[in-house]
Amino acid sequence: MRYLPLTADDRAEMLGVIGAADIDALFSDTPASARLKGPVELPRHQGELEVERELAGLAARNRTAGSGPFFCGAGAYRHHVPASVDHIIQRSEFLTSYTPYQPEIAQGTLQVLFEFQTQVAALTGMDVANASMYDGSTGCAEAVMMASRVTRRTRAVLSGGLHPHYAETTRTLAQVAGIQIERLTATVDAEAAVIAAIDADTACVVVQTPNVFGQVTDVSAIAEAAHAAGALLIVVTTEAVSYGLLKSPGEMGADIAVAEGQSIGNGLNFGGPYVGLFAVREKLVRQMPGRLCGETVDAEGRRGFVLTLSTREQHIRRDKATSNICTNSGLCALAFTVHMSLLGEEGLRRLALINHLKARRLKTALQGVPGVQVLTSRFFNELAVRLPMNADDAVEALAASGILSGVPYSRIDPQAGMDDVLLLAVTETTPDGDIDRLCAALTGTLSPETGAVS
Repeated sequence: MRYLPLTADDRAEMLGVIGAADIDALFSDTPASARLKGPVELPRHQGELEVERELAGLAARNRTAGSGPFFCGAGAYRHHVPASVDHIIQRSEFLTSYTPYQPEIAQGTLQVLFEFQTQVAALTGMDVANASMYDGSTGCAEAVMMASRVTRRTRAVLSGGLHPHYAETTRTLAQVAGIQIERLTATVDAEAAVIAAIDADTACVVVQTPNVFGQVTDVSAIAEAAHAAGALLIVVTTEAVSYGLLKSPGEMGADIAVAEGQSIGNGLNFGGPYVGLFAVREKLVRQMPGRLCGETVDAEGRRGFVLTLSTREQHIRRDKATSNICTNSGLCALAFTVHMSLLGEEGLRRLALINHLKARRLKTALQGVPGVQVLTSRFFNELAVRLPMNADDAVEALAASGILSGVPYSRIDPQAGMDDVLLLAVTETTPDGDIDRLCAALTGTLSPETGAVS
């Protein structure tokens, strides 16, 4: 009983202490629709060796991003991570560290967080950043909650260009707090619709640039409209490398900047863990969720670091807390900081430019494929295209020839009615030959006459 140490008598004793007659009574508050009607359809228990073999077989069915032409993006991007990043984060003082409840004794950990915050504030053009969130989507949800507290309003407008997963994560958290979420219709260029949706009851407007379709927007006009109505502007970025080339959220008038930091220092990792970036104007700092590391001096005048503006409510009286986030993605944040330190400002700008030039080459090549319509007009390293067939079918056909040709939009937003839209991303890791191979395969897969697989 290595993994199931409780006996039937143990469970009965626990139920007695709780005051529940049986397991069904313990879970009586769970809606019937959310309960399983029977055991999960999984193989029965086996020995440890057999389980290892089974899991190894399942893992072998995965295909890594580096095993062939790869054009997937949609919020998670393949970038080169220098070997020095992994070397540093795997040092024991970083790999096993955790900020204790007397954090000042962990000066090394606090300094890492302080440097991370400094980098994030500089990248986003904001006054102050926190010591990271779980990921970009939960950071977006926390930003909406924060905006509602600040404005004392309960209506949030989400742009039609916001990543659908970010929108759903925000809706899940906001509904518990009584915040009304109005997600606008998915569209490549959402600026006009967002401005039209702002009214006197709006707590915040959430926009993404580059958005889920890859479209880059100067949101300054949206910021002006939001501020005129007394609302806050939240700017979301899923591709942090774009900060090296585009205007920062702060330059465009954002009150809160939220981003996914995965693309700097962190691999795709089949979906996580990732690291959320969160930065605000100084006047809003006391409503900012999560941890904040500050710089000070000790009794002897030496430089030191502390967790600051963090009340005990964050840890104990959770119903009074500004946020219920209880930790930060410390190791992923460290990887971000190490990679940023290696790049520097000049290196990040050069990396961002390479990404954009790759995307320009991709767009030119796609325009030569019969039946393909490029929808994204202003882009960084990602494009949305309309195909003369179902995008899912096209992706499966190209995967059979060894090309991972992007993400069908319908996969992340099944209700949008965009079954023919495909999202394609390129980075510095994409060889020019892979772009040529993709377009040749698309040409062979798409039949302009029938829109069917040839």
